Amino acid sequence: MKSKSSSGGLVYSTEHGRMCPDCRQPADACRCQQDSLPSGDGIVRVSRENKGRGGKTVTLVKGVLRDSAGLTALGKQLKNACGSGGTVKDGNIEIQGDHVTTVIATLQKLGFQVKRAGA
Repeated sequence: MKSKSSSGGLVYSTEHGRMCPDCRQPADACRCQQDSLPSGDGIVRVSRENKGRGGKTVTLVKGVLRDSAGLTALGKQLKNACGSGGTVKDGNIEIQGDHVTTVIATLQKLGFQVKRAGA
């Protein structure tokens, strides 16, 4: 059985809410996740995917080297350009529907190096 000290200590505080186990700051003020930018080759890959989504097609944008706030803002720009919904999950941007050409054109206008991935 684990003791409290070996499990990382305080996880929730009634004063601050959820706490980060690494830096012991409130989750809103956590610096651990903000400091780590994703790494990659700098090429944004855009693909179309429908497996595991109940037959629904999504446009998937991978490899954007931005923090979570930057990804969310870019996702909003892409959703507006396509006129559809979407989300940011696991460092990838998902746009509902088949909008590969629109997303590639928008990203190129914003100065990204883009490649079409998949078929």
